Amino acid sequence: MAYRIPFNRPLAGARAVKYLSEACGEGHLSGDGRFTRQCHEWLESRICVGKALLTTSGTSALDMAAILAGLKAGDEVIMPSFTFSSSANAMVLRGAIPVFVDIREDTLNIDERLIEAAVTPKTRAIMVVHYAGVACEMDAIMAIANRHGIAVIEDAAQAIQSSYKGRPLGSIGQTAALSFHETKNIIAGEGGALLINDPAVIEKAEIIREKGTNRTAFARGEIQKYTWVDLGSSYLPSELISAFLWSQLEIADDLTAQRLSLWNRYHEHFVEVERDGLLRRPVVPDNVTANGHIYYLLLPDQAKRDALISALRAEGINAVFHYIPLHSAPAGRRFGRAVGDLARTDDLSARLVRLPLWVGLGDGIDEVADVVKRVLRS
Repeated sequence: MAYRIPFNRPLAGARAVKYLSEACGEGHLSGDGRFTRQCHEWLESRICVGKALLTTSGTSALDMAAILAGLKAGDEVIMPSFTFSSSANAMVLRGAIPVFVDIREDTLNIDERLIEAAVTPKTRAIMVVHYAGVACEMDAIMAIANRHGIAVIEDAAQAIQSSYKGRPLGSIGQTAALSFHETKNIIAGEGGALLINDPAVIEKAEIIREKGTNRTAFARGEIQKYTWVDLGSSYLPSELISAFLWSQLEIADDLTAQRLSLWNRYHEHFVEVERDGLLRRPVVPDNVTANGHIYYLLLPDQAKRDALISALRAEGINAVFHYIPLHSAPAGRRFGRAVGDLARTDDLSARLVRLPLWVGLGDGIDEVADVVKRVLRS
């Protein structure tokens, strides 16, 4: 169905076409060319990480993070259930067990107060998911991880250009994953990046990314020939993906500012409706700088949420819900386990609706908000 106001509309433009044409003309399409290097340098500089490696997707970056964490069969990884399947799949593919804990009422992020009770002798990592580009309570989480000698993996798929206490998200855990899927703030159609903050695993990450070979070191002239040396797969994106991504990173500050302007416009629209108890707006803690990735509303119950989505769609506006909690999904029940009843995860996920938000939406924000207010007051 074609919507008058779609949930998302990916931004391309003349700059992307120019760089794609340049990449084609340079005769290097397989990746790790000029555009890949420029993207790496931007990510390392702006996010303050030791190493950034572009990948074919955010999922691929999580796969690499799981390998770097040394996960094996029977190991456990603590994570929220309110996340996309990629967060858990990356762990399960290594034979590890996702251990789901509940989320916070305010940010919908993993509840750091519940993590330590989920730690067992088999726990090898904590995966945090910065939902909607809003940071988890990273100081408390890192303290728990340090006490127990376990790694922290940041699923920062939604969080480029967000920060926690002035630190860019993706720069705090041992590793982190970004996504450049067309639904994200900065896009390449598909694509992602692994961010590495532990210098000891950089060389291994390069090998994993290049099919288990030391080809990256060979390309730098550090060795005379390359060969298969370790576990790996084909995680390197083409230079075309990197060229498109570079067209977005060059204007990342402007894109983020535009999204935040739209996000704030929604937020102002719903002040009175929230005061009247008809919905709850998103919460961004004072110690967090968010990136305007998602604007969501929490309705009083699932029936009202579903009715609002139907009413918006009837007027040509595509609003959507979000994750079905992983602990209640067939694969989640098969591969993982929950600590506690995860009541907040079940409740909040059933009441959440995401509104259209994309650069260029403009006055469409007012139209969507007006329909929401009219429906909820009727």
